[in-house]
Amino acid sequence: MSSMKISAKTVFTDPIHFLAFGFGSGLAPVAPGTFGTIAAIPLAYLIASLSLLSALLLVLVTVIAGIYICHQSSRKLNVHDHPGIVWDEFAGYMIAMLGFAPEWWNLLFAFIFFRIFDIFKPWPIKWVDKHVSGGLGIMLDDLIAGVFAWITLYGFNLLWVMKW
Repeated sequence: MSSMKISAKTVFTDPIHFLAFGFGSGLAPVAPGTFGTIAAIPLAYLIASLSLLSALLLVLVTVIAGIYICHQSSRKLNVHDHPGIVWDEFAGYMIAMLGFAPEWWNLLFAFIFFRIFDIFKPWPIKWVDKHVSGGLGIMLDDLIAGVFAWITLYGFNLLWVMKW
């Protein structure tokens, strides 16, 4: 199946595709990465409500599982990093929210910062995106985007939120 268009039936009948496509959010006809990140908001909220250790462990499981899930989905579709594979957005956004209170401004600005870094791919994100293959390659650029978004959100909280 090498076509870029993937049917809902394919996604909803295969557990690997179902997870890789973010519970179906990656089927969005435009901006599937953005829709995947939106679908990750409830999970990020849940993770932000946990202790830091529990959140770190859950994100680690999400990342390790994601490497496998994204690799298998990509292999089955015979397309490296299909746009509908959004599990990497889930993991990246969760990283962006690690350790932050589940307040609306953190959820919103983590979303904005993560999407900016994921879309524009500054170095080294772009390099990783072009040179690392397989499930690790699909995941790693978004994990780095999540770290960049985390750093930016931390600065935002220091400069703006803490002042109020």
